[in-house]
Amino acid sequence: MTVNPATSRRLSSLEQIHPRSLKYLSGYLRSLVRGRLWAQVLAGMVLGLAMGIAIGPTGGWLEPTTAATLGNWLAMPGRLFLALIQMIVVPLVFASIIRGLAATENPSQLRTIGLRVVLYFIATTALAIVIGIVLALVIQPGSFVDQEMVRQAVGTATLGPVEASGPPALSEIPEKLMSLLPANPLGSMVESDMLRVVIFAVVVGVALVMMPPGQSKPLLDLLGSLQEVCMTVVRWAMMLAPIAVFGLLAQLTSKIGLAALLGMAVYVATVLAGLLILFVFYMILLFVFAGRRPLPFLAGTRELLLLAFSTSSSAAVMPLSIKTAEETLKVRSSISQFVIPLGATINMNGTALYQGVAAIFLAQVFGVDISLAGMALIVITAVGASIGTPAAPGVGIVVLAMVLGTVGIPPAGIALIMGVDRILDMCRTAINVCGDLVATVLMDHWSAATDAPAAETASEVAGRT
Repeated sequence: MTVNPATSRRLSSLEQIHPRSLKYLSGYLRSLVRGRLWAQVLAGMVLGLAMGIAIGPTGGWLEPTTAATLGNWLAMPGRLFLALIQMIVVPLVFASIIRGLAATENPSQLRTIGLRVVLYFIATTALAIVIGIVLALVIQPGSFVDQEMVRQAVGTATLGPVEASGPPALSEIPEKLMSLLPANPLGSMVESDMLRVVIFAVVVGVALVMMPPGQSKPLLDLLGSLQEVCMTVVRWAMMLAPIAVFGLLAQLTSKIGLAALLGMAVYVATVLAGLLILFVFYMILLFVFAGRRPLPFLAGTRELLLLAFSTSSSAAVMPLSIKTAEETLKVRSSISQFVIPLGATINMNGTALYQGVAAIFLAQVFGVDISLAGMALIVITAVGASIGTPAAPGVGIVVLAMVLGTVGIPPAGIALIMGVDRILDMCRTAINVCGDLVATVLMDHWSAATDAPAAETASEVAGRT
């Protein structure tokens, strides 16, 4: 395939902004496939359940006091896992958003299709969260879990219902909106106020796009190094994931027994149902607005989606996503190489839907009363969080802790869903990658429709002259 000079400059620009990104991600992809981390996590889940059943009230092999002591020791790797991912969430989200927005280094392209694609990503992300929240409210998966025993098991037995504040008065809305701008960005980072961190990162990213490349490159290189450091810590944490899942589930099951965990199947089914609805919505968009039939689209992208499912990282399959968009879906390279890298950073609809279901599920488990204003806050926070969610395995759990904190849900409840998160992570990553491809096709179609009249006008003017 012939590459025109503009595309060559675009590829060179991407390599400058993302040093060794495409080659590195391809290598990381192969290492994840060889390592079969997902299989190790599932094995840890099964072994943890077996251990918890044996030493807990179901099996009764050990005295309750001895079982509690052993459970605390077994849970240590899990607590270390949570500490590691919570430690690096702020710098990782900050660097990822800025580098994603600055990936084009082309202000004219950002103005023409950038606003359109960003609005599309935000609208579909908000819709995904609403789907998740509505499903969780209708199905009530938290009611299938022994709530009191779970609260005691994760150390929140004294937690009472938390009332979300009511909606602000109409006169207070401008002040509320202005307060979202971080007057002290460093303070927001120290306090882990992620919504303000995301807004600050967006402002910095747009400013870098408007700057000459020579002036913006040093900061982008620094953020690239920061992102690499954070991703190294994430990889360390993911190495602990099988042991973490084993220990956390062993401790949880040893305290509450197997019967209390059977209700988790309803939670898993709720998330999967939401992802299926989102997938059908994507296919409808593809057919209605781009005239693409779903079956040929799935036939051309099945290998990519299966690879995304296996790796749980839309960034890891980004090179293959671009190749599939250009060669199989016949999308112009100028569109695919702009939308897909941006989508891998800010188009996390599957993750956003999962966060909506998980937040409502844990609120039901812990008896947290969330009003309509609280649900709106979940939508706003999850949209901002999904924009900053790095495209790596397991990072959705990191951002979920921040979403839970905004409405008073104990982050300790993450231990309850850690065991089943891996299979959900695989599913939602496949939906994320599917969403990136659908967005790329739609943007290419809409851009071609916009450019055609301009080209015809130019040809007519040339003919008259």
